Amino acid sequence: MNIIPTKIPDVKIIELDVFGDERGFFCETFNEEKFASAGLPTDWKQDNHSASVKGVLRGLHFQLLPKPMAKLVRCTKGKVFDVAVDLRKSSPTYLQWVGVELSAENKKMLLIPEGFAHGFYTLEDCDFLYKCSNVYVKELDANVRFDDPAFGVAWPLQGAPVLSNRDAAAPAFSELDLPF
Repeated sequence: MNIIPTKIPDVKIIELDVFGDERGFFCETFNEEKFASAGLPTDWKQDNHSASVKGVLRGLHFQLLPKPMAKLVRCTKGKVFDVAVDLRKSSPTYLQWVGVELSAENKKMLLIPEGFAHGFYTLEDCDFLYKCSNVYVKELDANVRFDDPAFGVAWPLQGAPVLSNRDAAAPAFSELDLPF
């Protein structure tokens, strides 16, 4: 397992050790001892799986205090452009973002810390898996516009993205008063 810091040091790309032969492949996606020794979170509370067709944009989502949510994400089918935006007011990387291509082929994972908004755009039909550091709490669930100029995320859009009603109606960042 190779852990690569991004331009936002708290966001990490995790390259897996993949062992393959004519039968297929094997890779370890989580090992509590290895994660702990690398200073990564180990106390995951919930696993999620979503499937999306090409052109879907999900996000930018986050969970508020007192149960903010870190995520460990990966794409097991297809390809996505995955984004993490730092919403922590005290952070030197406040309002900066990182975008990483995750795919079934490259088998990379992205660690998104608590206090970050998260979203992804499907470059191909995909299956997307993520571990969460807290359970989902509907009353604490929040989102912000994916195209908010406060962040300036350079999404690799191929036409207008397909959005949920919730994401299409997401508030602007300037309308939020976040406790991070």
